[in-house]
Amino acid sequence: MFFAPILLEAEVKEIFYSTHGVWNAVIQLGIIAALMLAANFLRRQVPFIRKSLMPVSVLAGFMMLAIKLVLSKGFHIENFFDHELLDTVVYHCIALGFIAMSLRVTNKAESKGAALAGAKSGAMIVGAYLVQAFVGLVITVGIALLFKPDLFKAAGLLLPMGYGQGPGQANNIGMTFETYGFKGGQSFGLAIAAAGYIVACTVGVFVLNYWKKKNRLDVSKNVTGKVDELSVEYFQEKNEIPVSDSIDKLSVQMGFVLVVYLATYLITLGITSALTKWAPGLAALLNSMLWGFNFIIGAAVAMLTKTLLGSAEKHGIMKRRYQNNYLLNRLSGFFFDIMIVAGIACIDPEDLTGLWIPFALLAVAGGVATWFYLKKVSKMIYEGYYHEGLISMYGMMTGTIGSGILLLREIDPEFKTPAANNLVLGSSYGILFGAPLLILVTTAAKSDLLCYIVMGIIIVYFALLMLFIKFFGGRKKKEKK
Repeated sequence: MFFAPILLEAEVKEIFYSTHGVWNAVIQLGIIAALMLAANFLRRQVPFIRKSLMPVSVLAGFMMLAIKLVLSKGFHIENFFDHELLDTVVYHCIALGFIAMSLRVTNKAESKGAALAGAKSGAMIVGAYLVQAFVGLVITVGIALLFKPDLFKAAGLLLPMGYGQGPGQANNIGMTFETYGFKGGQSFGLAIAAAGYIVACTVGVFVLNYWKKKNRLDVSKNVTGKVDELSVEYFQEKNEIPVSDSIDKLSVQMGFVLVVYLATYLITLGITSALTKWAPGLAALLNSMLWGFNFIIGAAVAMLTKTLLGSAEKHGIMKRRYQNNYLLNRLSGFFFDIMIVAGIACIDPEDLTGLWIPFALLAVAGGVATWFYLKKVSKMIYEGYYHEGLISMYGMMTGTIGSGILLLREIDPEFKTPAANNLVLGSSYGILFGAPLLILVTTAAKSDLLCYIVMGIIIVYFALLMLFIKFFGGRKKKEKK
């Protein structure tokens, strides 16, 4: 009888480890779901949290991060959190969310001017990269010249990689910098990316609360549960397939999303394979970026699919419309919520070890400079939806495109403004405008002289982008007036 509890515990452990691989994904997603429900309960029941406008997914993410930090002391945390799986969840949910959002049917009024707004958003995104790059170089070069001569001067260029492009590019460029002599470059880049995500969430929520106190936001549209006030057309537009037939309407929407994502994978695989075979040098530069920005390719494929479906409906090939905007909004919201929780939980405090002074200066200065730059340029571009455009772009340019979406959903939960589409279209144009930046980043790391030359090039390129934003499309606007 004395050995029974010990034997029972051993049997439980054996069962746990034998089934852990099969149930791993369910365990991780179950933890995320449980924390989201708990966070939702706290937001509804605790007045302080409810008034803070803290998104439920962000609260759940920080709860999961706190649990991870507690369990890391004295427990085998790998039994509870699978970082590799959580990274995978973040990676795929970004693309799936934007595919669902891009499949939505848009009318002529919504699509009018989208290309111009997307191009200017792309220029603004790359302008933010350049602001972050210049600020970063000023800080690291200044510290190297005045206090720490052995500091890698080009380290400041990890600021736009971590804040603007996310942990993937920060990791890749950090590893590249290590080959040029920056010891700990990879960890430094990941630390900047983690700090950027925290800045996006904390500063973004603070700004939303400030706008709310100043009565600059209409938060009444965030209230849910008033289904009786909504018309049937809100859920079911004319000429759509029925809600439930031989296949459920939600299954159709999910089918489109997954088929488009499969096509995204095949297209990306084909492009990267061709580059690897025929242009290895170019492949080394672009392949990781193509896989890292798979959500842009997915959004483009979704838009093409939407165009083809619309054409088929217009010419009578299809008798019914298969997309439903309400369900696609719900799917995109689901994917983004899961992504946000997993993304915050993936932050590793160990990445913040070493180089504390330059790291702290870069983190603070990057957040401040990015805010004032975007605030100025958003007034030039986002007429009629300034707050939505500014907060979503700030969330993306300090964290990831997912953090931009989560902040936007607090003031535009149904994505009625073009702000969400501008993030996707702007990122697409940003690849074109930002291609020279990747060359400048790797060039600056080769020598101190090249680092100074790159700072001058950044100023010139930034001026050209500002001229494009200010004057491109201006003639048509004057003619309309």
